[in-house]
Amino acid sequence: MSSPDHDESDHVRDAEISAQKELILKQILSSEARLRLNNVKMVKSELANSVENYLINAASQGQIKPPVSDDQLKQILLSLQQPKRDFKITRR
Repeated sequence: MSSPDHDESDHVRDAEISAQKELILKQILSSEARLRLNNVKMVKSELANSVENYLINAASQGQIKPPVSDDQLKQILLSLQQPKRDFKITRR
């Protein structure tokens, strides 16, 4: 069993990391792109987290220039999203 102090410190550390992440994304993204990413986060949180990590890494390495526009974010979302599978149902 983990101690309550250990759990509380984990929550504090996670909150600090997410606050830093939000601050960095605020600097990288335009307001429209930030709004789109928040909408994606409500529906597909895993995809939003991978996009956030990609954006932070790309910006820190100088691969993208802030601010990232909404159109650029759409392209990133399309490139990171899993392709949809088409199902064909044939009735006999």
